[in-house]
Amino acid sequence: MRKPYIVTVALFALAFSLASASDPNPLQDFCVALKDYSDYSKSAVFVNGKFCKDPKLVKAEDFFFEGLNIAGNTDNKVGSNVTTVNVDTLPGLNTLGISLARIDFAPYGENPPHTHPRGTEILVVVEGTLFVGFVTSNPENRLFTKTLNKGDVFVFPIGLIHFQLNVGKTNAIAISGLSSQNAGVITIADAVFGSNPPINPDVLTKAFQLDKNVVEELLKEFGDNY
Repeated sequence: MRKPYIVTVALFALAFSLASASDPNPLQDFCVALKDYSDYSKSAVFVNGKFCKDPKLVKAEDFFFEGLNIAGNTDNKVGSNVTTVNVDTLPGLNTLGISLARIDFAPYGENPPHTHPRGTEILVVVEGTLFVGFVTSNPENRLFTKTLNKGDVFVFPIGLIHFQLNVGKTNAIAISGLSSQNAGVITIADAVFGSNPPINPDVLTKAFQLDKNVVEELLKEFGDNY
């Protein structure tokens, strides 16, 4: 009697481990996100933080986004601009687990170190030359870098800090695909030195082993609340 019991427990354990290994597949063709949450009469299901539009009211426009051919404004401190196409701008992406972005770079512009907590990123260079890289988690903190030219592809594993730098004298363009309808983004410098409310300078002084005056200058540079 004991052996069948052990086998049954083992099968259940295997089933639960497989079930939790990835997001479940949608049980319907689509779940177009409803932008106007005030109109609950048009929603029937709440999935991934979005109300689903009644399938009978769904139109082709719900799966359509235009304008990715238009360059983003790179006239800023870092010299880059990210145009994101995720569930917030393309409702039909809801529950489908994908999104993309166009990244424009001015000469020597940078998409500064950041992470996507909910998605892996695969990037292809459309124009220009980019120096890209990512850093692995503690304790190794290994840095992987590569110089990419037009047509080259690079992947950034989910959650790891990564960056892209235009090393050319001309504008550069890249397209990124992400394995989430809303991968999220945490820009390291903005998060650490521009949080709201600000992180106590004593914490940052010790963490970064910097003079407190330097930390306070960084808090003023990145934050609006210090």
